[in-house]
Amino acid sequence: MEEQMHWTNALSTRPSLEAAIADVVEKATSSLEMPANLGLVFISSAFMSEYSRLLPLLAEKLSVPVLIGCSGGGIIGTTEDGKAQEFETEPSLSLTLAHLPGVNIQPFHVVEENLPDLDGPPNAWVNLIGVPPSPAPQFILLSSYVSSGINDLLQGLDFAYPGSVTVGGQASGGMGGRVALFYNDRLYGEGTVGIALSGNIVLETIVAQGCRPIGQPYQVTKGDRNIILELDEQVPLVALKDLIADLSEEERTLAQNSLFVGLAMDEFKQELYQGDFLIRQIIGVDPRAGAIAIGDRVRPGQRLQFHLRDAAASASDLELLLQKHKIQQGTNGSVVGALMFSCLGRGEGLYGKPNFDSDLFQRYFHNIPLGGFFCGGEIGPVGGNTFLHGYTSVFAICRAMEKEG
Repeated sequence: MEEQMHWTNALSTRPSLEAAIADVVEKATSSLEMPANLGLVFISSAFMSEYSRLLPLLAEKLSVPVLIGCSGGGIIGTTEDGKAQEFETEPSLSLTLAHLPGVNIQPFHVVEENLPDLDGPPNAWVNLIGVPPSPAPQFILLSSYVSSGINDLLQGLDFAYPGSVTVGGQASGGMGGRVALFYNDRLYGEGTVGIALSGNIVLETIVAQGCRPIGQPYQVTKGDRNIILELDEQVPLVALKDLIADLSEEERTLAQNSLFVGLAMDEFKQELYQGDFLIRQIIGVDPRAGAIAIGDRVRPGQRLQFHLRDAAASASDLELLLQKHKIQQGTNGSVVGALMFSCLGRGEGLYGKPNFDSDLFQRYFHNIPLGGFFCGGEIGPVGGNTFLHGYTSVFAICRAMEKEG
């Protein structure tokens, strides 16, 4: 009989680190039917002064061949009654353990200065990670927000590993606090720790950017680096003012602080809908030239649409993506576990109540162990390429490959 995948998550809010570690290890190991070969640990920034004690204390109680993790401004985990919870300020610890038969698990830690040149060959990236490009691996990345070179790393992995899926997040701390990355028995303050999973495993992704489109799509008719100089041969600010004039009063108010640009990810798709865009911030305007600067490169011919973000848009965006995933993938009988990487700007601050995204996820994925953290930036694919996002919730849904028969 073929060996099955097993996945569990345990959560503790004990204020003592020793007690929290004993709590999660006891809960996770007692509910896992087989020895774990992978562990993921996320620790609240409320334990910031004790980051260096986490791995030695864990090693006293837990033996797992590969363990990665990081600090988070908030922690996500599953309680003993199977309910996912998000703890955004209080001390908390989340431990995911998995038994993944038929899966090769390759951990790595990379720093920015060791990243290959983006103009170089794909083997430079393959040598760096230590995993062949076929079968396509699935990557989970946890990076620091300082000197991690994360955007170059994402581009390099997409280039060297076509068909792979990459998810994760940037470690976060309290207000201006330091972050921690955990890699087996080592603690790092910078770079990226990750795992490459290849073999009998699939990571399906949901990337909820939390916005809804307004108005109609435009075409960039002139642009320079990240500056939009013309939209449909009009001055961009003029086009935007005309668009805002047609909005409702409530939308006009929202546009003052929560206006974003969505870049269309498929050049050939005729009809564009919510979810077809990579959302980027507007970082400045030039009133004299009427130009708009955004947080990404633009190129002539590219299509874009303005978007608004608020709690209602964020909720409906996630629900839409969950429904779409359910229709495409059918029942979740083969799903064993999931990870959630959510922006610090979401959670209770956005929705006015706790556990919103995790509750919604569990409505569609019943009894699936969920672990994760609140990030400084979220990593996930849109339109076949991997990006670093903001204000986003990324879900990685794990299952074994379906056997052809």
